[in-house]
Amino acid sequence: MMKVLICDDEIQIRKGLRMKIDWNQEGFEIVDEASNGQEAMEKLRQREIDVVITDVRMPIMDGIEFVKRSHQEFPNLKIIVLSGYSDFEYAKATMQAGVKDYLLKPVAPDELVEALQRIRYEMEEQKKKQKESEHMIRQVYNQLEEMREQYLLYLVKEEFNKFDFANDRLKQLKLEELAKENIKVQFVTVEMRGSEVEKGKELWLPFKMLCKEFAEMAEATYAFYDTSYANMIHFIHCIDRDPLTETSSFIRSLQAKINRYLPVETVIGIGEVVIGLHQFKKGYISSLLTWSQSQVGIRSQVMEKGVTNEVFDYTPDFEKRLTNSIEAVDLLSFRALVHEIIEKNQSMMSFSFMANRVLFLLGSLAKKYDIENNEINNKIWNCQQSIWELNSQHRVKEQLDHLAQSIMKTINKVRSSSSGAELVQNVCRFLENHYASEISLSLLSKQFHINSAYLSEIFKAHVGQNFSDYLNNLRMENARLFLGDPQLKIIDVAHLVGFSNSGYFSTVFKKQFGQTPAEYRKTLHTSE
Repeated sequence: MMKVLICDDEIQIRKGLRMKIDWNQEGFEIVDEASNGQEAMEKLRQREIDVVITDVRMPIMDGIEFVKRSHQEFPNLKIIVLSGYSDFEYAKATMQAGVKDYLLKPVAPDELVEALQRIRYEMEEQKKKQKESEHMIRQVYNQLEEMREQYLLYLVKEEFNKFDFANDRLKQLKLEELAKENIKVQFVTVEMRGSEVEKGKELWLPFKMLCKEFAEMAEATYAFYDTSYANMIHFIHCIDRDPLTETSSFIRSLQAKINRYLPVETVIGIGEVVIGLHQFKKGYISSLLTWSQSQVGIRSQVMEKGVTNEVFDYTPDFEKRLTNSIEAVDLLSFRALVHEIIEKNQSMMSFSFMANRVLFLLGSLAKKYDIENNEINNKIWNCQQSIWELNSQHRVKEQLDHLAQSIMKTINKVRSSSSGAELVQNVCRFLENHYASEISLSLLSKQFHINSAYLSEIFKAHVGQNFSDYLNNLRMENARLFLGDPQLKIIDVAHLVGFSNSGYFSTVFKKQFGQTPAEYRKTLHTSE
């Protein structure tokens, strides 16, 4: 029901309006009355009113002054103005803003119904447009959140060598804190345990939402999840002074918040302090290893023992050599490298750390070549379980070897495909995940170990357009989605879809859609 206030200095007029029509049937409810504009303003400040029906001539504050003031203070208020014959044209000429209809006294019931129906239709359309707008903004926000989480996961699990670009990308995604030089962070892994979790109850979504809400409220803290680890959320927490410990307010507040709202226990692993983006993988694995030392059973625990310095000997150069051995389908080289990195690290924790790094790399390559099927996922999970056991090194090495062989087999199949369809699908999937990065045909050919001229030829044959046009269309379609959020500046949208220059972005956008980004955004708001 839309709420109505009647404003007229004559009580008989107010009573008459109440009796003119069946207000409830029309979807309205008269909730109050006022004898002049000043009294009406006071009542508007006291309660929620949708529609005011007001006379023009009233003492203290007349209808003309009331319309002017109410429009300034309550811009969404709908007003119907009543006037006698002698004032009718004057009222229409002097009052425009906020007035939805003018009715001549004495008011005919059918005219009042028509005026109210027009207002109801307009308000319903406004609510519909508002819902659509809110849905669009929420959709953009959710996509931004998903992009942030995916990029954080990318930083801690996948191969990247361009730290300057990573810093720029973090800034574009509004993760500036993590882009600071020599940023000092700790990773925190949180698992929920309990009988309800084991029964398969739907607790994952509220658990994830609680953790994300906690991260948003905490200072310089970011949450993400990794599908490789069930019932877990991971935090990146920037350190200003003292490192996190079991007694830190951050840890205690996090555990208390989850336990307060969900029937679960929490097991928390606090990773070691790491410095700079290049150590994010090490920090992430250290939190997982610390968590893995928790005792089996359903009870809350906080583990804070970090890994030792001997696990640090895992360089980007070594990871690149390992990647090349797999993508070159060179099993002997892979085995030699794994033996080299694992055998010279003798402690249990060091072995676990190195095995996890190799497993992360294999998981990343499985994703790259779209071979995340049940068989591969089971192999990754079983290997992870063996690593956590901390006493099955031989089995871990065998499982890593078998997993690498499965991935190499698929890579070889993709490369030897006569049509190249599978390879093109993998390239398209890579572009969908990394369209905002600096991508060239040369980079793609290196990524997938294939001749650039051949890649260009089979890409156009299967997709129907060349690589640059496909990438451009992908960027522009995502740009249209981001432009639906008025909180994002044009330069923000440009950065999010891979353009460093907003002027060039606008030129490309106009060529694609016949409008500049600003003009397109204006049409969205006009339609609302």
